[in-house]
Amino acid sequence: MLTGPRGSRLGSGLGSGLGSRLGSVWGQRDREIIRLAVPALGALVAEPLFLLADSAVVGTLGVGPLAGLAVAATVLGTLVGLCVFLAYGTTASVARLLGAGDRPAALRQGVDGMWLGLGLGVALGLVLVVVAEPLTRALGASPATAAYAVTYLRISTLGLPAMLVVLAATGVLRGLQDTVTPLVVAVVAAVANLALELLLVLVLHRGIAGSAAATVVAQWGAATAFAVVVGRGLRGSGTALRPDARGVRSAATASVPLLVRTVALRLVFVVSLVVAAGIGDRALAAYQVSLQTWYLLALVLDALAIAAQAMVGRLLGAGDVVEARATLHRLVWWGVLVGAGLGVVVLLLRPAYVLLFTSDAGVRRELAAALVLVAAHQVVAGATFVLDGVLIGAGDARFLAVAQTATLVLYLPAAWLVVASGGGLVALWVALGYFMMCRLALLGWRAHGDAWLVTGAVR
Repeated sequence: MLTGPRGSRLGSGLGSGLGSRLGSVWGQRDREIIRLAVPALGALVAEPLFLLADSAVVGTLGVGPLAGLAVAATVLGTLVGLCVFLAYGTTASVARLLGAGDRPAALRQGVDGMWLGLGLGVALGLVLVVVAEPLTRALGASPATAAYAVTYLRISTLGLPAMLVVLAATGVLRGLQDTVTPLVVAVVAAVANLALELLLVLVLHRGIAGSAAATVVAQWGAATAFAVVVGRGLRGSGTALRPDARGVRSAATASVPLLVRTVALRLVFVVSLVVAAGIGDRALAAYQVSLQTWYLLALVLDALAIAAQAMVGRLLGAGDVVEARATLHRLVWWGVLVGAGLGVVVLLLRPAYVLLFTSDAGVRRELAAALVLVAAHQVVAGATFVLDGVLIGAGDARFLAVAQTATLVLYLPAAWLVVASGGGLVALWVALGYFMMCRLALLGWRAHGDAWLVTGAVR
């Protein structure tokens, strides 16, 4: 954690312009970013790793199961993504309270978020069991593909409460500036998931149902581990673990703008799924793998955004506006640098990577072409995700809701053009690149001003 007088924690050269920032790559600000961002990867990539493991194992079953997984993963990703406020909002609010010196209140806020996550998970799971079949048909899946998707979805509903508890508990720890514990839990859960996938699908031949069951078991293991860790922290602070109805309601109300922002973001990818399904099953299968790859890369970049949430929230809670803006500048630099590196890695590994997921030649061709576009998006994605994290940490959720809704509106004509022109998967990924550029422009405009620099424990 940063120490010393606010105006002198770091050398004045770090905030004086791009040249001086580049000249101090391993300054104190950088060490703080790395300390938070690198372990944060564990919690961020846990779910994509689950789905990538599912994709690799299910891909051995044929095109139909892999295409069905594409539909199911999009539905689950949308539901969990809609609830990402449990992590992001909790991180920002806990960090602000920590910066203001009120650790017990920070823990209480986090516990309210965890109970909210558990309740939402149960409710969403019950709804999904009922609507799984009509929902997959509405997304344009063929009858054969829909059957696989419904099987995966209905089993996966058992893991939804665990997934949302993990989101909220992770937010608590991030807000407390602890990103190491989520890393440990996520690594263990990912390894357990892969082992169970191999056992149930390849050894016991349980098909796509075995894949879903393996992931559910791993998710509940992770949720249990997080509950134990947070519970120990509560005992040390004197804060009760039991739910507080008023606190849970308050957490739900405060999360509405972030929910709107996330709904708009997820709708972009739901629309994209419908477009991919209309192209054909091979394109849909390739879209599943390329999209999960994009999610994995995006969440690697979002590790920097998590550092931004924790650092900016704590700094603004402590009233340190100058340091908050300087941290923004440095984080954007890191985002562009890491994004460029990820793009190069995707291009270099693409030939071997494509072979992992399917033996179908048509799917391989589609996937190889799509990954070129995925790689090209990473520089823009790096800056975009960092700016999003900064504004979440600042509590600027209302602007984020408006901005993300605007980018959805701008994306819809591009998606329609892909369909109207008979474009393939490559054209769809070009449209998604345009969406990212629109998002970067709006977030960059906001960060350039001062409206987001609001100090205190609560925005």
